[in-house]
Amino acid sequence: MSAITKRRERERAQRHQLIITAARELAEAEGWEAVTTRRLAERVEYSQPVLYSHFNGKEAILRAVAIEGFDELAARLRRARLATPEPPQALHAVCRAYLEFATEQPALYQAMFVLPTDVKFAHAETPPPLRAAFDEFVSCFRPDDLRRELFAEVTWSALHGIAALSESGRIPPNGQTERLDFLVTQIAGTPGGPATL
Repeated sequence: MSAITKRRERERAQRHQLIITAARELAEAEGWEAVTTRRLAERVEYSQPVLYSHFNGKEAILRAVAIEGFDELAARLRRARLATPEPPQALHAVCRAYLEFATEQPALYQAMFVLPTDVKFAHAETPPPLRAAFDEFVSCFRPDDLRRELFAEVTWSALHGIAALSESGRIPPNGQTERLDFLVTQIAGTPGGPATL
């Protein structure tokens, strides 16, 4: 591969990332309805045809943002789990990290879990970053329990409900700690709950 080809590929990758970053920033500042190809083209100072050479529309941009978000979520959950390796505490740390992520970046969380995308969950085509995030929950449960993925799904589902209801103001934010403690206690107290080392 020539130096010119490498440079072009590097520049293309940088433009690609610039578009994703601009979409995230605009969504966090003004909401996803403000993210249009016209606004993004203006923001990144490229023409719309250049933008379309990277993404075939807003849905593709949303998908790229979601995948990047799953990658960031997986890393955050992994750090939380590894910082607190004892089983029930590890689950608690992972759950807390998940809720903090959802609260700190609501537009990114929407792209990942609320807005329609073609990102497949629990499927052969599930993107690796999404699988890695899910695996952090799975790792909080006993390795010999065949239902550990079920426990992870139920935990993730409950957390998503808490995050969505908190974001919409349907449950008060000052009860998060108590909700989280209750969830972990209930999950940890069931057969196959968090692993004991």
